[in-house]
Amino acid sequence: MSVLPILTLGDPRLRLRGEPVESFNRFLHGLIDDLTDTMRHAPGVGLAAPQLGEALNVAVVEVGDRLFELVNPRIVRAEGDDRDLEGCLSIPGYVAYVTRRERVWVVAQNRFGKRYKVAGSALLGRALQHELDHLDGRLYIDYLGSPDELIPVGRGEDEEEDAELSRRGIDPEQARAVARA
Repeated sequence: MSVLPILTLGDPRLRLRGEPVESFNRFLHGLIDDLTDTMRHAPGVGLAAPQLGEALNVAVVEVGDRLFELVNPRIVRAEGDDRDLEGCLSIPGYVAYVTRRERVWVVAQNRFGKRYKVAGSALLGRALQHELDHLDGRLYIDYLGSPDELIPVGRGEDEEEDAELSRRGIDPEQARAVARA
């Protein structure tokens, strides 16, 4: 188990599509452990294998006290729309409003190959969709109409940043929390 460097925007490996996992072996278990340790250390709520340079269909999501180890995950059902702030460990210092499905149902396998289902809405639903996008080589910024929609945050708790966020109708504390997630 290790804390590894997270790839950031500009690294072409972030656009790698995850390949299906067929061997549920020691390498996979180590990768899942590394993803979990790295995500928690960042700290974040999710991390996908391509963010560590591994082109495999593997991600982890942790919301509250529940850790989901997602191997070969896919969304099997979705409904509604939800627009909210979103950030990414691979794009530090920025958030943006992104529209995603309000509720999703995901089928995945655990580290041993056992299939399971998870339904998510609110933060869990958004995190599941975000990490599954990483497995397809997509980033949340791909949903934006313009780079101008990116909102810089986390460069300190200075009055100028807070004023700009407030002018846009965004709670500065919420924006910083999302950027850290």
